[in-house]
Amino acid sequence: MDARRAFESHTGASVPLICGAMYPCSNPELVAAVSEAGGIGIVQPISLTYVHGSDFREGLRTIRRLTDKPIGFNAIVEQSSTVYLDRMMKWVDIALEEGVRFFITALGNPRAVVDKVHAAGGFVYHDVTERKFAMKARDEGVDGLICVNARAGGHAGSQTPRQLFDSMADLGLPLVCAGGIGDEAGFTNALSIGYGAVQMGTRFIATTECTAHADYKAAIVDAKEDDIVLSERISGVPVAVIKTPYVEAVGTEAGFLAKRMLRHPKLKHYVRTYYSLRSIWQLKKANLHGGGYKNYFQAGRSVDGVHAVEPAGDIVRRFAAALEAEAAAS
Repeated sequence: MDARRAFESHTGASVPLICGAMYPCSNPELVAAVSEAGGIGIVQPISLTYVHGSDFREGLRTIRRLTDKPIGFNAIVEQSSTVYLDRMMKWVDIALEEGVRFFITALGNPRAVVDKVHAAGGFVYHDVTERKFAMKARDEGVDGLICVNARAGGHAGSQTPRQLFDSMADLGLPLVCAGGIGDEAGFTNALSIGYGAVQMGTRFIATTECTAHADYKAAIVDAKEDDIVLSERISGVPVAVIKTPYVEAVGTEAGFLAKRMLRHPKLKHYVRTYYSLRSIWQLKKANLHGGGYKNYFQAGRSVDGVHAVEPAGDIVRRFAAALEAEAAAS
């Protein structure tokens, strides 16, 4: 089975396209719209519960009332907080009870999620930025890999899409290209490389269904590739954001003391927690209230391909048509 057919079999999608999980932008309407059009929308549980005010189970049921097509779930399995990890695993259990069968894990060992999901007949893909992490995830039983490249928003990788593909093509798992794709040409090019699917985030923020503030959407539409910078001030590690006046004013590097603590094997987790808690509040304010707040607008270099705010379903259908046209031409 080739990578695309494997992806579509694992997800139930008819278009090899994922709307990536985004804090704080993954609202139920956006997730549902992408799935309804044939791609697959991914639930980000903190966004669903903290930003959009849903009980987790009821939030999933809200999405189900909007579409009966498959949806996915994003499980961050970072090990530093047992309280957080316990909550995440409870969300995984609820998602399985509510019929979700496709999961994307990140930032930790996926084994616990793999065991639960496989027992229910589902599939797990894992976020990776380089081969060594991909091999570890494969050994823990994942079914596919989300290959996060240097053009991605959020926590970007360091390699090009081609470099990532070439380094992982022999692992025997379907690979998904994540980062830098905002238009049809980028989509079809990634699939021609050999990726089984594409994951997009930034492109889906600039949609009518996404409840991000109009300032955020306008910033994406107006931005060019060179406006994307890496800031350490959100989580302690580089995160891709749009260069706004606020970002220019505060800078992009962590402070001297924070840098030293981030190099410490134990203290680094506390520093990252501090940055993350602060940024969760800032990102929520920017998402809901726009540029009047201290804002970090996370975005990838795919902004170059985003020229208007559009319905999410139109984007999925247009990308699908481009893929069909290329297949017909060949």
